[in-house]
Amino acid sequence: MNSHIPPAPDTATSVPSVKSTNVHVPTPKFFIPVFVTLIVATLIYIGVQISTDLAHVPPLSLYSVILLSTALFIALGFEFVNGFHDTANAVATVIYTNALPAPVAVMWAGFCNFLGVMVASGAVAYGIIALLPVELIMNVGSGAGFAMVFAMLIAAIMWNLGTWFFGIPASSSHTLIGSILGVGIMNYLMHAGSGASGIDTDQVLKVGKALLFSPLIGFAFAAVLFILVKKIFKRQLELFQPPEGNKPPPPIIRAILIFTCTGVSFAHGSNDGQKGMGLIMLILIGLVPLAYSLNKNLEQSHLQGFEQLSQQAAVAIYAEHEKYSDEKARQILTQYIQTKQSNAEVIPALASLTDHLGERVAKYGDLKQIPEQEVNSIRNDMYLSTTSFKRLEKEQLLPAMSDQQKHVIRDYRKHLDAFLQYIPTWVKVAVALALGLGTMVGWKRIVVTVGERIGKHHMTYGQGMSAELVAMSTIAAADGFGMPVSTTHVLNSAVAGTMVANKSGLNFNTVKTILSAWVFTLPATICLSGALYWLFLHLFV
Repeated sequence: MNSHIPPAPDTATSVPSVKSTNVHVPTPKFFIPVFVTLIVATLIYIGVQISTDLAHVPPLSLYSVILLSTALFIALGFEFVNGFHDTANAVATVIYTNALPAPVAVMWAGFCNFLGVMVASGAVAYGIIALLPVELIMNVGSGAGFAMVFAMLIAAIMWNLGTWFFGIPASSSHTLIGSILGVGIMNYLMHAGSGASGIDTDQVLKVGKALLFSPLIGFAFAAVLFILVKKIFKRQLELFQPPEGNKPPPPIIRAILIFTCTGVSFAHGSNDGQKGMGLIMLILIGLVPLAYSLNKNLEQSHLQGFEQLSQQAAVAIYAEHEKYSDEKARQILTQYIQTKQSNAEVIPALASLTDHLGERVAKYGDLKQIPEQEVNSIRNDMYLSTTSFKRLEKEQLLPAMSDQQKHVIRDYRKHLDAFLQYIPTWVKVAVALALGLGTMVGWKRIVVTVGERIGKHHMTYGQGMSAELVAMSTIAAADGFGMPVSTTHVLNSAVAGTMVANKSGLNFNTVKTILSAWVFTLPATICLSGALYWLFLHLFV
């Protein structure tokens, strides 16, 4: 739990911060043995599960084993760093208001992160993958595919470690998205002449808006909430005074703080944990397609119904059903996804590929019987089909359909997602443990910044409750609307908002440093991942 790590370098040089005694409570002696035991047990479990998955595929070469091990280690390393980098989102307020002792707070947050990952659906995992250039996703097993994955992960880890070392709260989500954009931009610059995908400008604008507005939302909402709390509980003056020693807050406030800490930790696990899952699945699909390209745990009825659904979906969007070869249909749809420019051939090509998919899957009867080369081809065609449907629907370019036909299209896309968007249980366990254990390690640097250095005075009970309530509510709302809001940005801005509302004053040197890190996260990770992608392509491909 890193209780002996020296305090983070002070990014501020103004008023000395008030030190919390709770943040320096020593780690229990049982922590290290339990920590090591969990790691060893998980490694054994992962090894057994991978061996079971690979029992029915040709043996991997030594090179593939080394590449797989290295890629998994780096991917889990990203989640581990993500854990201790983002812990402050959940535990800073409960620690600095003495709602929970620091060791208990971070262990509880780690457990809630673990649970959040385990119940995650996987939709966010494959949503992150969809940001990558289509040609790299479809050829993830190539040298360029692995250069992409390694560049993204290493760039994200480097930026997270750098901001953590200086005790600067930065968004891990925006760090990873910046890394993805960097690979996409470099891929386009290197292969623009051959029709490579550019960056998703819609997603860039979406992230840019979130980067701009989420701190303002956190600041304003927390300030307003704190003022309301101050008016409602104006007679309970202890809520608006700094804690005395290790004195805990009143029972109701303490319960709210622990509840919001739990909610933020759980939401962080269910959302951020999926990013690591998606990248691990890319690695597995690239190295062992026979075992991981398609969900082989589907029931036989799913496979039998897929052929009929494919035929019905094809007729629903193009009744004339002009026959294209699969090769020509792939070319048309790939170009459409890359350029986002539709033409008269897109709908017929999609109908043709959709129809043929059902026939090809039904021909084998069992996914385990599909040979390796055909597995890759079927997966890529499924990806092209579902991505094309999604983009055409978004741009309102699908032809007019009856309610029954719309229902067929929805069922067809659900069937495709069942084939493609699955996460093996051992991947969830590995990511959950990496994120959960990471939450318990290295947390102090950023927690100290949030708790002591944003404002000029110690956080009060009312401030901690207001900031964390805003953070938890914003996460819930963002998930509901599918907005990429950063919990880190919202919480830190919320703390600043309560400081202003309480007239506690802001430590502007610290605030300026944090804002600078937020502004530079996207451009820095874009440049870093793009440079690493170029380097890896030239060194290893």
